[in-house]
Parts: sequence; structure tokens; C-alpha cells
Amino acid sequence: MPYKPFNDALGDRIFNEISMEAWKLWIEHSKMVVNEYRLDLTQAESHKKLKDQCEQFLFGEGAALPPDFVQPAAK
Repeated sequence: MPYKPFNDALGDRIFNEISMEAWKLWIEHSKMVVNEYRLDLTQAESHKKLKDQCEQFLFGEGAALPPDFVQPAAK
């Protein structure tokens, strides 16, 4: 990673342990998280939800899909 994505302990951990490839995968996944959970990123609670999902995606067992998520049909 050429930069820390957050100015906190999670940002430090990502910077030190995550490749740019993995970060790009998270960025793509995060778009679905924001849309499916209808997160308002001007709100602190939404930022917390997104960062929790980020931590699970990168360091946990993977981020949980939203309860009402329907996988788009393959093209």
C-alpha cells in the first residue's frame, strides 16, 4: 500500500499487512456494501459500519452480505 487509508489503528494495520491488490478487491466490495446497506457516508454510524465490514473483509472471515442481498444474474 502506498498510503494509509484511515488515520487510526485499522489504517495502520491495512497499510502494514494488506497488498494493493487486496485493497482494490475491498474497494469493489465496498461499493456493494454502501449501496445495499444504503449507507450515508456523511454520518458517523455509516462510517463505522463500513469500517467494520472492511475489517471483516480483509482480516476476518469475510464481510457478511446484507440480509436482503440478491446476487445479480450472470451476463
